[in-house]
Amino acid sequence: MSLAELEYSGRIARLTLNRAEARNALSVELLKDLRARTEELAGRSDVSVVVMTGAGKSFCAGMDLKAVLGNHELALSLLTSLAELTHALRMLPQVLVARVNGAAIGGGCGLTTVCDFAITHADSKMGFPEVDLGVCPAVVAPWLVRRLGAGRARMVLLRGGLMTGREAFELGLVSGVVESLSGLDAAVDELAGRLAQGGPDALRATKGLLNELDGSADLALLRRAAALSADVLRTPDAQERLRAKMGG
Repeated sequence: MSLAELEYSGRIARLTLNRAEARNALSVELLKDLRARTEELAGRSDVSVVVMTGAGKSFCAGMDLKAVLGNHELALSLLTSLAELTHALRMLPQVLVARVNGAAIGGGCGLTTVCDFAITHADSKMGFPEVDLGVCPAVVAPWLVRRLGAGRARMVLLRGGLMTGREAFELGLVSGVVESLSGLDAAVDELAGRLAQGGPDALRATKGLLNELDGSADLALLRRAAALSADVLRTPDAQERLRAKMGG
């Protein structure tokens, strides 16, 4: 069974992170499957919109830190894979919509900022608590700056912690919010259906131009960010904080 599943319905595809038992935390295997599904989508000229979501109660709990604790090489590999995945998702010719059904934390929240649109519910938990754990949120930083602007991104990343879906909407982190999870599907379906009515060539050309204008194509920056985050992750402070967080 793939940890990232694709379903198609007309001009709309649904990409699901399928590691519900681990709150869809980004393991090496999940990142590999997500990259494969992204490559599949990149070749689909018959798809205009992709809805990305998480199986179970969470959207994505972020990087699987427990798996890389004390292993710098694995951490660097995982962070680089995440950086390259965010770039591949952004470069998709389709319009990408995040259906944030539950917790979107750290790298998981970063995935929502790569999307062209993101919709969540008022009680979801979102944010970037990396600094609280002694970790540098370098990989997500370029995407958050593009989403919020430099000033608000600086505030969010240096403050750490989490926020509700309602607060994320008020900040501009997500583009839409519904009052409860029960209303999420209707809101996402309405948006995806509206987007799918656009001319396929026009959507692709417009997204491509927007990516060029905001610097989204800079993969080298993302790879440097991954290396920086991996270096901070192996410091004694980060290792101590993570072990304490994970109960030893």
